[in-house]
Amino acid sequence: MSQPQVPATGEERRVREGAQDENERTENERKEFDALHTEHGDTSVAESVVAKIAGMATREVAGVYAMGNAARRAVNALAQRIPGSQTNVTGGVSVEKGETQTAVEIAIVLEYGESVVQVSEQIRENVIQAVEYGTGLEVVAVNINVTDVHLPDDDDQRDTSEQADLR
Repeated sequence: MSQPQVPATGEERRVREGAQDENERTENERKEFDALHTEHGDTSVAESVVAKIAGMATREVAGVYAMGNAARRAVNALAQRIPGSQTNVTGGVSVEKGETQTAVEIAIVLEYGESVVQVSEQIRENVIQAVEYGTGLEVVAVNINVTDVHLPDDDDQRDTSEQADLR
């Protein structure tokens, strides 16, 4: 035969509920911490850092001829002619960043003959992996805007015009 349960007093119930509330509070406090926000301090990441990482990850994908729209590429071409200038890896990349999440928008020029769908998927995978690993931010979206297609004839026309400029 089982022994009858003695009901808890009001004080015993309050103590038990208080202990449960304390455990829940501690658990909730633990959940608020993530890779960038720890009990020992916070880390913030600038949008320019996310843009550089995303730009480098995009450039690694085969099928990406250039980044940015025509105006951005023209400015980059002029800037590269200046002695000692560095390549701008953030051209064509814009970032919206919160405390723990980020969204990236990328404008590219695609090589002729490449699949927009496959190159876009490869860019997304590369950017998400690089940004999440490099910054600890969760990437919620990588939007890709294909602004142009680079044709093989484009190089021939540019070489001819450059030779005419040298004369």
